[in-house]
Amino acid sequence: MAADSDPESDVFEITDFTTASEWERFISRVEEVLNEWKLIGTTVNKKIEKGEYTSGTWEEKTVEISFADFKFSITHHYLKQELSEKPENEEVEEDAFPSAMQDLLCMNNDFPPRAHCLVRWYGIREFVVISPSANSDAVISESKCNLLLSSISISLGNTGCQVPLFVQIQQKWRRMYVGECQGPGVRTDFEMVHLRKVPNQYNHLSGLLDVFKSKISCPLTHLPPINISIRFTYILQDWQQYSWPQQPPDFDTLLSGEVGGVEFGKLPFGACEDPISELHLSTTWPQLSEGIVVDNDVYSDLDPVQAPHWSVRVRKAENPQCLLGDFLHEFFKLCCRKESTEEILGRSSLEDDGKENNEISHALSKLTEPTTVPIPKLSVSNMVHSARKRIRRRRRVEESPLSNEVLNSILLYLFPDAADKHIDAVETKQTVNTDHEDYKLCNQFKSSPADSLTYKLALCLCLVNFYHGGVKGVAHLWQEFVLEMRYRWENNILITGLAGGTPDLRCCLLHQKLQMLNCCIERKKARDDGKRSNSTNSGLTSGTTERKVSSSENGKVTQEVWGSEDRKEKGEVAQGKSWDSWSDSEDEFFECLSDTEELKENVQDRGKDGMPNEGKEGSGCDAPQQKPEGRLYQHAKLTLLHTGEPLYIPVTQEPAPMTEDLLEEQSEVLAKLGTSAEGAHLRARMQSACLLSDMESFKAANPGCCLEDFVRWYSPRDYVEEEVFGDDGKAVTRGELSARMKIPGNMWVEAWETAKPSPARRQRRLFDDTREAEKVLHYLAVQKPADLTQHLLPCIIHAAILKVKEEESVENIASVRKEIQQIVSHACKLLRHSNSDYKKLEEIINEIMAVETVIARARSLKAKFGIGKCEEQDDKEELEKFVISLLEEPEVTVIGAGRGPAGRIIHKLFVNAQRAAVMTPLDDEPGKLGSAEERKPNLASNSEFPSPAGREVILRAVVSRPAPYSRPLPQRMFCVLMKDDFRLAGAFAADTSFF
Repeated sequence: MAADSDPESDVFEITDFTTASEWERFISRVEEVLNEWKLIGTTVNKKIEKGEYTSGTWEEKTVEISFADFKFSITHHYLKQELSEKPENEEVEEDAFPSAMQDLLCMNNDFPPRAHCLVRWYGIREFVVISPSANSDAVISESKCNLLLSSISISLGNTGCQVPLFVQIQQKWRRMYVGECQGPGVRTDFEMVHLRKVPNQYNHLSGLLDVFKSKISCPLTHLPPINISIRFTYILQDWQQYSWPQQPPDFDTLLSGEVGGVEFGKLPFGACEDPISELHLSTTWPQLSEGIVVDNDVYSDLDPVQAPHWSVRVRKAENPQCLLGDFLHEFFKLCCRKESTEEILGRSSLEDDGKENNEISHALSKLTEPTTVPIPKLSVSNMVHSARKRIRRRRRVEESPLSNEVLNSILLYLFPDAADKHIDAVETKQTVNTDHEDYKLCNQFKSSPADSLTYKLALCLCLVNFYHGGVKGVAHLWQEFVLEMRYRWENNILITGLAGGTPDLRCCLLHQKLQMLNCCIERKKARDDGKRSNSTNSGLTSGTTERKVSSSENGKVTQEVWGSEDRKEKGEVAQGKSWDSWSDSEDEFFECLSDTEELKENVQDRGKDGMPNEGKEGSGCDAPQQKPEGRLYQHAKLTLLHTGEPLYIPVTQEPAPMTEDLLEEQSEVLAKLGTSAEGAHLRARMQSACLLSDMESFKAANPGCCLEDFVRWYSPRDYVEEEVFGDDGKAVTRGELSARMKIPGNMWVEAWETAKPSPARRQRRLFDDTREAEKVLHYLAVQKPADLTQHLLPCIIHAAILKVKEEESVENIASVRKEIQQIVSHACKLLRHSNSDYKKLEEIINEIMAVETVIARARSLKAKFGIGKCEEQDDKEELEKFVISLLEEPEVTVIGAGRGPAGRIIHKLFVNAQRAAVMTPLDDEPGKLGSAEERKPNLASNSEFPSPAGREVILRAVVSRPAPYSRPLPQRMFCVLMKDDFRLAGAFAADTSFF
């Protein structure tokens, strides 16, 4: 009784048969996806135009779904088309075929050259594929395949979707698909057979027709005629009879003799191997009837020469070796090197040899020993240079990466003035055409002008890196280049190949540094020339002339000649020493006049009445008794306000040239001064050094002047003039300083009060060329090969783009021209910044290499088709268009098939290849089309072509299935016959209402 009263005994097991299984969940998920993509119901599509499958845009979207723990991806492939606009009164037929079934019979896009395999096999424009997500997964067992087929059939029936739905089975490399398409009262089954070998009974059209008829036949009806489309593909691989025109350059021969600048400065271009490996000729017979053509195991009517349609595609070699691309890649690799020049070349030659080390240390001690040698010849730089020269000569003989012959050729190319010592470097300065496209590219890339020294140096380093020792050769050449720069600085030899003037901030930093060094050499040379001229004139009698020097633009010397009859009375000795106040050409330090010498000059400059040179300090005017110095020329209009004397333009110092790194450094220093009053005042004083120098020069040239005089000449806008009427009614012009000049604590006023009358030649230099030159030389000496590569990479990319532009202009390829414009745009955005992204730089190099490959392919095809040997102009133009189309399109139709200009040449190529295979002498050349009799195609036979590498056949028919009284429905079978592949892809429709 106790057991009967137990409440648990009343509980029994309940089985819920409404719970969905994994299979039902999978079907439901497929239906959900079809609904999300709006593939439900009837869709009206436009008629497919000819070639639309190739030229149109194909799109796809993918969603992940699961069957239990097995993951699938469902993908919708479709041709993007505009929806057809139907009149409102026109209704869609209820029993109309789905679009996919209509596409089975469409012949406008047979054998598309670029499309999904299902599009090629079935000719459909839209379909859905369910395939395993992982590449290693596969649906192999028959039960699983049937389960998936049942799933898609139920999904299509439940949703009313009329888009074909496929399932990928077997291994993915086999590309096996089975599927189904449902419509109102109709169903199409997509079936497939895939074998490795072609069965003998199906190795021809007759056997394939038997298969197709047996599949679609109805025993009670007579089959209608079957429409046939056939394509045979022939592969031409033997191109040996036409050698590849590109030959790699022999740089050893190039450097062994005399090297011209034009030849040496050219980058190599082209592919070292043939970038075109195969030519595929497809001969097509579209729309044949069953009784028109015969093709069986005994006889075939399918002669490729007689085919009405020919199309050609070329197979391109993968990653062919190209000279320009290899040069760029190898040079780019130097950016990742961390070694310095000394580490690469080795320190043994400098450290282990005590003799050479003693020579360098002995160079300093010689300066303190008594000697009769003139002091300028015993400078530190001269002694160190001579010691280094001996070390360099010793090391070059023992272990130099570059031979003397190669090194001398490169240095002669970089410095052509070294061949003739009488050539003045100033005459060899380049003249830049700012309107030229190359100059614009230079500014956009922050490179250097073409044919400049920096540009040539980049080409030489790239050449040396590839052919002469790699990074060691680069380090050796750079060391020699730096020594040459120091030699030119010490001997006042201007650097050739550089535009004059201040450094061009639009160029790369290395180019700016070389321009800065050239500026230093110009200043130093002008100063030394002036010193020699002054010392020569010092021994002449009265009436001689004095040379005034101004470091004006480009370092040119400005002379002023004026009589000096009272030179002896007013300090000829001081003026004779004025050039000594500058630092010597060989000295490292700036020497200015001592206070004693300045006092002595002031005493000599006093008048007989003992009046000092400077008078009324309160008025800011200099006494008229001061001797004028440093005058350049008289102003055309202005006179001094207080004395009425003519106003003279003074000889002034030019502001110091600066490179972009110095400008950034100066900006940082000024920014660190802060915003306090003291910082602002110090910042203003630092920026007014040039202003103070000009004021001192103006005071020296115009005794008795005042601040207003200086402002009228220096900044006319700050001197305001107005007309006022006097007591007599006459208009009088009066002027005064502007409002900003009257602000208390104005820097101009303070600078004017502290400025002393001093001509430019006796002032401390605003630009210390000795110090700046040494800074540049030190900067060059410490550059690592990686740093050097980063500096010169814009120049190399600049040169490479100019090279591909030059080569493209010969071939005239529109797609390449457009690609070059994109490369230029990409490079402009990237090279403007000093710290560029290495990956993006490598992308630019890869883009240049791709353009080079396309141009090489064009040349290969032009050589193979003999365009240069073509005699008729019309045929030549047609062949050129044909070659360009081969590069840009996946498959090109041959106009005139085997009878056109391109067709005749292709025919001869195959004939010659066949003759070469049996060692038959060649008697034809491409491009020579021959006479009218020779052009007749009836001379060809099947033996002139090899066996087809692939045969494709499309069989179509409209048959009532499965019963004679069923609706006539489209049937299609696509056949592929290759050496190791046999595939039959059939789409067979059946009537589901009347069967």
